[in-house]
Amino acid sequence: MLTGVGVGPGDPELLTLKAVRVLREADMVFVPVLDRSAADGDAPPGRAEATVAAHVATDRLRRLPFALDDRGGITARRERAWDDAARAVAAAFDAGSRSVAFATIGDPNVYSTFGYLAHGVRALRPTVEVRTVPGVTAMQELAARSGVPLCEGREPLTLLPATAGLVPVADALAGPGTVVVYKGWRRHPELVDELRRQDRLDDAVLGRALGLPDERIGPVDEDADDLPYLSTLLVPARRDRRGGKL
Repeated sequence: MLTGVGVGPGDPELLTLKAVRVLREADMVFVPVLDRSAADGDAPPGRAEATVAAHVATDRLRRLPFALDDRGGITARRERAWDDAARAVAAAFDAGSRSVAFATIGDPNVYSTFGYLAHGVRALRPTVEVRTVPGVTAMQELAARSGVPLCEGREPLTLLPATAGLVPVADALAGPGTVVVYKGWRRHPELVDELRRQDRLDDAVLGRALGLPDERIGPVDEDADDLPYLSTLLVPARRDRRGGKL
C-alpha cells in the first residue's frame, strides 16, 4: 500500500486524525525535498518534513529528492528525479515494507508531486495499491485566516497556478466568482497589474509561508522581493449585495 497523505499548508495542527493515524501506522514515511543536496540528513527539514515530524518519529522518515519548484517546466532532469523517487519507493517495498506513506503539503490530489510518484511506482510495481488521504489546502487556510469566504451561493471558484501563464488568470478574474492563484512568486508584478486593470486589487488577499512562523497574510502590494514559491493569492467574488450571493 502506497498512501499519499495531505499534511496541510504547514501547520502541524491542521492534519486530519486519519492523516496522523496513517502516517503513524506506515512502515516508512517519505517526505519530498528539493534536490539531492537537500536530502542530506544535516540539511534543514522541508515544509512537509517539519509538519510530519510533530507526529512521526524521525527514524521512520526518509527524504525523497524531487524537483518541486517548476522553474524549468518538464525537463530531463525533472523526469530523472521523478523516476529516481519511484525507484526509491519501490526499493522500500522490496526491502519488506508493507505500508509506505508519502507526505505532501496541502492535498495529494491538488497540484501535488504525489501523482507523479504514484504513476512511477505503479509502472515499477503494478501490485502496489495506491490511495490518498485528503488534506487542508492553502486556499482554505488563507480563507480561514483572512476571514474571506472562498465561495457563497452560486459563485464559482477557480483555482489556477500562475505557472500556467497570465491569460487564464485574466479570464478567470473577468468572471463572476472567486479566483485563487498558486505559485505566483515570479509573476507577481504581472498579477498585480492585472488585478488593478480589472479593479480587483483592493479586495485581494496574499498569503506567504502559510502555517510557518514567518507567515504573512494581508493586502496585495507590488513588493515581491521576499515572495516564496508557495504563495497564495485569493481574489474574492464581487459581493456588492446579499442577494447576489444566492
